[in-house]
Amino acid sequence: MVVPVHDEERSVALLHDELRAALEPLGDPWEVVFVDDGSTDGTFAALTRLHSAHDEVRVVRLRRNFGKAAALQAGFEEACGDRIVTIDGDLQDDPAEIPLLLAKLDEGFDLVSGWKVRRRDPLRRRFLSWLFNAVSGRLSGLRLHDLNCGLKAYRVEVVGGLRLYGELHRFVPVLAHYRGFRVAELPVNHRPRGHGRSRYGVERYVRGFLDLLTVTFMGRYRHRPLHLFGGLGLALGGLGTLVLGYLTVLKLTGEPIGHRPLLTLGVLLVVVGVQLVSLGLVSELVASHHEERTRDRAAALHVDEILR
Repeated sequence: MVVPVHDEERSVALLHDELRAALEPLGDPWEVVFVDDGSTDGTFAALTRLHSAHDEVRVVRLRRNFGKAAALQAGFEEACGDRIVTIDGDLQDDPAEIPLLLAKLDEGFDLVSGWKVRRRDPLRRRFLSWLFNAVSGRLSGLRLHDLNCGLKAYRVEVVGGLRLYGELHRFVPVLAHYRGFRVAELPVNHRPRGHGRSRYGVERYVRGFLDLLTVTFMGRYRHRPLHLFGGLGLALGGLGTLVLGYLTVLKLTGEPIGHRPLLTLGVLLVVVGVQLVSLGLVSELVASHHEERTRDRAAALHVDEILR
């Protein structure tokens, strides 16, 4: 279990009790890694008491509040075991759902994401989340109802190569999907917030959208950047050529074109088109050089199964 917490002094002991109640009946060894993301209340003291009283509790304390992505990254690096489950520390995610997520992993999936079907949040936040998930699914190609759910189960191979920063914790299913892992979604229970307050606002969704562009570009075009830059460049250059061709016909008929803004637009479109194609070619050279240096390792990573 990896649990990022920030100012959740009143929740961590209750969450630990619920985790024990959910996991001990499974009969498998387990541990919980609490990551204190720069809390300013008594969260770390509460975690210290839990660590002293329970052998399965481990605690990581960050120097300051770096954000949920950094907290999850620190937890992933400290966690042991072949399966990892993340859950938020605010008690809104129900630990009783964890055995169902693990059972879904056993069906052959590599990552199972929770779906808060009946979300216990204010209407504005539910609408922003719906809009964010709809846009994310459209751009990334991975259609999930709830990327924002903190309750997720992973095989350890999924998180092994991740480097999370910014708002990338939202897009772990997308990153896993682009790397060829099998992703599933499972409805989970969502509870009203009992302690603390939500720290999510519109600005986080804006930052998340910018990170979505990064994830989509790196996932779809990392190994073929010319398809993106070259396609845009050819489209703009072709449009500019049509504009200049039209003006050339007018010039041949004796009509002056030097004062027309359309001439500036046509030249600008052609120049930008050439620049984008050139950028795509340079990006292809960089990507090709990188692939040559890492092709043996990449080939091993992309192998799904070998029967001998």
